Amino acid sequence: MSTATITAADINKLRQATGAGMMDCRKALTETNGDFEAAIDWLRKKGAKVAALRGDREAKEGVVIARTTADKKIGIAFCVSCETDFVSKNADFVAFAQSIGDAAVKNNVKSAEELNGSTINGAKISDLVNDKLASIGEKIGITKFERLDAPFVSSYIHGANRIGVLVGFSKEVTDAGKDIAMQIAAMNPIAVDSDSVPKATIDRERDIVTEQIKADPKMAGKPAEMITRIADGKLNAFFKEQTLLAQVYVKDGGKSVADYLKSVDGTLKVTAFKRVALG
Repeated sequence: MSTATITAADINKLRQATGAGMMDCRKALTETNGDFEAAIDWLRKKGAKVAALRGDREAKEGVVIARTTADKKIGIAFCVSCETDFVSKNADFVAFAQSIGDAAVKNNVKSAEELNGSTINGAKISDLVNDKLASIGEKIGITKFERLDAPFVSSYIHGANRIGVLVGFSKEVTDAGKDIAMQIAAMNPIAVDSDSVPKATIDRERDIVTEQIKADPKMAGKPAEMITRIADGKLNAFFKEQTLLAQVYVKDGGKSVADYLKSVDGTLKVTAFKRVALG
């Protein structure tokens, strides 16, 4: 099997994503034959405190849009990306992104491809994007498209169009919709609850925490059953930190998000959520 060539750019990319040291990043990439995600897992197994790999690192600058249809049953969120914050803060560029958001809702689009093919005043959006690229001199495009269908959808924009959130609920809500969306914007959960976490993610996390436990000198010679129990405890902590309903509610540290929802309406459920953010 051929060995991947590890470049300085590869090492820097891993450093930017994880915050780990240069030599550790080089070693991780070498040990995993240049596989970026595997290198992150390798660092975590060795006990490194690294940032989680998230898709919201891709678009560095741009404008995030999150909209719902008038009946609040469909939400659409996406990013109109660009290269610099100078462009992303430009009023004309923000207005351009907002006009694309209007078209997204009007045409009930289901993908970035459909959105690019939609029109604004008779002009195809993909052509308008190319025209904007030519006039600005930066690479721009529609990225990170998300759509959410539910009995009721709340939308929320945080931080001057840097984060957009869609939250699906089992029934109509008022202030609670914004509160839950703000929680998602701030805490970036990976799923609604532990049952919603993909099995692959659970298996991956269990493998990582198990390797961390085995690497602890104090665990040398301990029975497998003990290691499994400790791993289960670490997984429960992972679910509490990373799943929405189990997280501590940011507006009241004495409650979980699930507790807050119960206080609003005992029958209210979060069905799904989408979060689009600039890196």
